[in-house]
Amino acid sequence: MHELGIVFYIIRDVKKVAEENHCKKVESVTIEVGEVSGVLADYLEDCWNWACNREELMKGCKLVTEVYEAVTFCEDCKGEYRTVAHGKICPRCGSAHTYLLRGTDVTIKQIEVT
Repeated sequence: MHELGIVFYIIRDVKKVAEENHCKKVESVTIEVGEVSGVLADYLEDCWNWACNREELMKGCKLVTEVYEAVTFCEDCKGEYRTVAHGKICPRCGSAHTYLLRGTDVTIKQIEVT
């Protein structure tokens, strides 16, 4: 379960930003999660609630998760396609000479504070 580790890193970064800006409370955090990141939303939410309640600055903080599409690039035809729908084989030319462009990251998008 790597969700707890992800939550710890997000909270660490959010707390740093909040403290640098003299914020009293973090109300919500919006993150972008890649479609093939391997992050399980239910586990992430449970870990988030547990960890936030241990930090005064983060108590009751809402987590908003936005999933973004994974995209793969084909080296042969130079096209891009949806990874989940087609896997490693390019739907345009049938090549397996492909690599993942995006869809594995977890990124903090927005922090709402008071």
